[in-house]
Amino acid sequence: MSTTLQPKWYVVQTHPNAESRAAAHIARQGFATYLPRYLKSRRHARKVETVGAPLFPRYLFVAIDMGRQQWRCIQSTMGVSRLVCNGDEPAVVPQAVIDGLHRREADDGFIHMPARPAFTRGDRVMLRIQAFAGCPGQFDGLTDNERVTVLLDLLGRKVKAVVDPLLVAAA
Repeated sequence: MSTTLQPKWYVVQTHPNAESRAAAHIARQGFATYLPRYLKSRRHARKVETVGAPLFPRYLFVAIDMGRQQWRCIQSTMGVSRLVCNGDEPAVVPQAVIDGLHRREADDGFIHMPARPAFTRGDRVMLRIQAFAGCPGQFDGLTDNERVTVLLDLLGRKVKAVVDPLLVAAA
C-alpha cells in the first residue's frame, strides 16, 4: 500500500509589485498558489479608493509535492525573485499558518484588517513586545502601509519604530 503525500506550502519572494504576475506564472506551471490579500485605502489624484493589496508585500505561498513536482523551475519564473530556502531545501510553512490565513478571509476573499487604532498624535503608548516592555512611547501616526509609527523613549532620545497596530496599547 503506497502513501500519497500531500503537497506542503512554501514561500516565494517576488520582485516588487509582482505578486499577482508571479502567482499566475507559477500556476501555469501546475503549482497551487495562495496570495493572501486585504483591502486598503489608497490616495491618488485627490481621490481615495479601496484596492486589494498583498497582505505580505513581495511574498506569496506555493504548494509543492516534493515527491512528484520539480520545484527548481519556480526559481526562474517571471516575477519571482527566489524561493525561500533553508540551505538548499525550500523552507516549509506549517499548514496551520495557511489554515489560519484562510479562516481570516471573508466571503469576498479578502482578509479584513482590524480597525485602525483610536490614538491621536502625541498619545502615550506602550508596545506589546517583550523587548520593549516598560519602554514609554508616543503615537506618531499611521504609515500608508497600515502600520503604526511610534516614537520610543530609548536612552534619553526619541527613536522612531514602525510596528503592527496590534502591538500598540495605551500607556
